[in-house]
Amino acid sequence: MSARSREKARREIGHQLALLQRGQQPTDWKPIPRVGPGTIEVRVHLETELRVLVVCKFEEAIYVLHAFIKRSRQTAERDIQLAADRYRALARERS
Repeated sequence: MSARSREKARREIGHQLALLQRGQQPTDWKPIPRVGPGTIEVRVHLETELRVLVVCKFEEAIYVLHAFIKRSRQTAERDIQLAADRYRALARERS
């Protein structure tokens, strides 16, 4: 990924997260309950497919659990597991 592409990706992901912070829906997303309640996958379509797994259910903040380039049709199990581990750690920290 070129420097220009990375900058474009950062800007688009930032825009999608800003929508969530304002209580709006991102342009393209789907729920990912396997990670944890309130987790969604924000999908960004540029030269490559980018994904950001985010928890939006807590009032005080939006938590980004994991961001990655999607290289296959199905989300890799390691990406789901990493986000789930981070979700559990976040839940422990909040309690």
